[in-house]
Amino acid sequence: MTFENICFEVQGSIARLMLNRPDKMNSFNAVMHAELRVALDRVQEDQAIRVLILTGSGRSFCAGQDLSDKEVQFVPGAAAPDLGQLVEKNYKPLILRLQNLRVPTIAAVNGMAAGAGASLALACDLVIACKSASFLQAFSKVGLIPDTGGTWFLPQRVGMARAMGLALLADKLSAEKAADWGLIWAAVDDAEFAATVDSLARQLAAAPTKALVRTRQAMHAAPGHTLEQQLSLEGGFMRELGWSADFNEGVAAFIGKRAPNFTGE
Repeated sequence: MTFENICFEVQGSIARLMLNRPDKMNSFNAVMHAELRVALDRVQEDQAIRVLILTGSGRSFCAGQDLSDKEVQFVPGAAAPDLGQLVEKNYKPLILRLQNLRVPTIAAVNGMAAGAGASLALACDLVIACKSASFLQAFSKVGLIPDTGGTWFLPQRVGMARAMGLALLADKLSAEKAADWGLIWAAVDDAEFAATVDSLARQLAAAPTKALVRTRQAMHAAPGHTLEQQLSLEGGFMRELGWSADFNEGVAAFIGKRAPNFTGE
């Protein structure tokens, strides 16, 4: 498949997926959603891939939904589009694909992340942003609620008070403040951004992949569990990982006082 609205490449064990509609601030349309599904399926199927970087082209990460796209275009006097159907068809599957991906994910936020674009970033395991980037929950300005998982990610990351303020007031949040609040992992100088993202990707690609993914799953399960249930979940994951090749390698490397060579198995 030839992509029109994204760029996708695999270099060794690192997959890079770039939203590529810079003239539209990388906002979503129907074609982009279809291409994202294909690209994420490739990541899921290619066992050589150990980490995914998700970023944007140009000066923006993603401005959310393109309101000029035919699926949501408002026509005066005509029936309004079914936004709930749009969420079910496009945004829900996108976020669930990311959350269930077999490799860790990095959102490299290179500029403005607004609306669904901000939620897309938060759906990744690690979010790193350049200091000139910002985050915006713009939904209340058009009479909507944060979607694409925004109402789930925001309170978990920054607490109810800050999440509510971001959603109701629609104030722009700088990358540095987002890092201070714990919304994202780090904000780095623009000049160091690309090198920092590459270094982080190499670190994750060399890590025990299954353990990283099980860590994601355990942490996301915790809010819906009692302590006893979470302890049981941890026990099950520990049993599985204790039989893995990477655990065997990690222990052997520790005993041998050498760097481990994890394979993701």
